[in-house]
Amino acid sequence: MHQATTTSGGHSLSTTKPTTKPTTKPTAHLARRLIQLYVGLALYGASSALLVESGLGLEPWNVLHQGLAELTGMSIGVVSIFVGAAVLLLWIPLRQRPGLGTVSNVFVVGLAMDGTLALLPDAHALAARVPLLVAGIVLNGVATGLYISARFGPGPRDGLMTGLHQRTGRSIRLMRTLIEVAVVATGFALGGTVGVGTILYALAIGPLAQFFLRFFAVPAPSGGDVVAAGGQPEQAILQR
Repeated sequence: MHQATTTSGGHSLSTTKPTTKPTTKPTAHLARRLIQLYVGLALYGASSALLVESGLGLEPWNVLHQGLAELTGMSIGVVSIFVGAAVLLLWIPLRQRPGLGTVSNVFVVGLAMDGTLALLPDAHALAARVPLLVAGIVLNGVATGLYISARFGPGPRDGLMTGLHQRTGRSIRLMRTLIEVAVVATGFALGGTVGVGTILYALAIGPLAQFFLRFFAVPAPSGGDVVAAGGQPEQAILQR
């Protein structure tokens, strides 16, 4: 606090000026968001690798990726990149606008998945596979909270869902259900793994991601933000 004293008619008058609180600088704010984005995407790929290694069931899109990997002989991470790029092309007729996070999602998640799979030892015993499954689901929730709260745009698959919602007028819940049922069925027919992990993931990822979205929320800076890309409402991505 800063005090200034003046004299008027023999009386002392004291005025107090509040000290300005330090605020978050726009550059530091942007740096934090970028770190959250890329750490989140890398952890997302790592979490998917844990689910693959567990062999107990994958999240919906990776059921498709694994099935296509079996069909083509490519790694699941490379397939994920190609599918992400193909889905991104579907944004054009849907009039969706990608952000930095959208484009980064296509490449970082697939590369991180393949890199993690190369480092993980083979797990054959159920006592090792169950912890991998649980760790993969929880880490996926952490990763989702990190990259979505960075607000650099949705992933290509989430943008497909919201784009169809906007163009058709149907609910996000319905669009997500139809898309994920289609990719799971196609992936399973191609040899992708569907199991208890797929069900546990579907039940747990919404509450986990919602918790970590709040935990990793980035406070808005004062004095103006540096906007690098448009954000996507978390409710649209998480609603099931």
